[in-house]
Amino acid sequence: MKHARTIQTIALLTAGIIIGMLLSASFGFVVVQPQSRQKLVIAVQPTLSAAEVLQRAKPIEAFLEQKLPDIDIEIYVPTSYAAVVESLRRGHAHAAFMSAWPSYLAWKLADAEVVLAEIRTVGEGDKIVEEPQYYSYWVVLPNSPIKSIEDLRGKKVALPSPISTSGYVAPLAKLVELGYIQVKQGSEADPSTFFQVVFTGGYAQSWTALKNGDVDAAVIAGDIPESLYREVMSSTRVIASQGPIPSHAVVFSKELKEPLRSQLIKALQELGDKEPALMKQFISALFVRFEPTTSEQHLGGLQRYLELTNLRYSEKVG
Repeated sequence: MKHARTIQTIALLTAGIIIGMLLSASFGFVVVQPQSRQKLVIAVQPTLSAAEVLQRAKPIEAFLEQKLPDIDIEIYVPTSYAAVVESLRRGHAHAAFMSAWPSYLAWKLADAEVVLAEIRTVGEGDKIVEEPQYYSYWVVLPNSPIKSIEDLRGKKVALPSPISTSGYVAPLAKLVELGYIQVKQGSEADPSTFFQVVFTGGYAQSWTALKNGDVDAAVIAGDIPESLYREVMSSTRVIASQGPIPSHAVVFSKELKEPLRSQLIKALQELGDKEPALMKQFISALFVRFEPTTSEQHLGGLQRYLELTNLRYSEKVG
């Protein structure tokens, strides 16, 4: 009896499977095993806390996944610019949002490629323009006896930061180019051999130091808020300028292949066009849109500045 019940059970199971297959065929049902979507990782150069960046990234992930429905978009924040470069080099990140100097390092050290440049609202002389590049300016108060960069010898000059492209790299390249500071082989350009350097921490602080008389001159860039730019330029005298200086960029890993490469470029351009307010919060307050470019086109000028000054990027982590 036990053997007969076993045979009966098998027969019933077999019949059930056959009936299920017939029903599926009759009603057009197709059983498909779920497949995991391809993951695409976008790194963001850390400027805010990781938690804040990731919170702002959620609608960006949602937008890109809508445009790339077969792709699982993940935005993450490494601990430093070096970690972003390394993730691109190893293929752990497929793309990254980066400022100019780190973008250059990703190009040179990770064989990554700049594909999109950020068009920004920037000051250029007495105008406000939309460009993927901008200039920085040496300024003094109107009644200052200083007439040229040469007159800055031995004076106090406000610079925002030693890792600022517009406020340090480009101005130093200008000093080297004019012969005011010398660069010894294997060493970096040192502005303190020409004037007294006062690092202020930002352009607003530099302007405050200048108008308070704490410094004799300051470097101001075109990529600052329009109100601050207009205030500074209307209250100072420009003695020299340098540029163009590249804006932020989108960088792709060499591991990102077609057709996804072109699809992501298109999706990011649409993101910038349709959600500029979102990108102002995520990329910069000056964001207008993305524009296609190349590493050579966008970073060629910066490469020259770095070759003149022999500067090496360093940052504080933690």
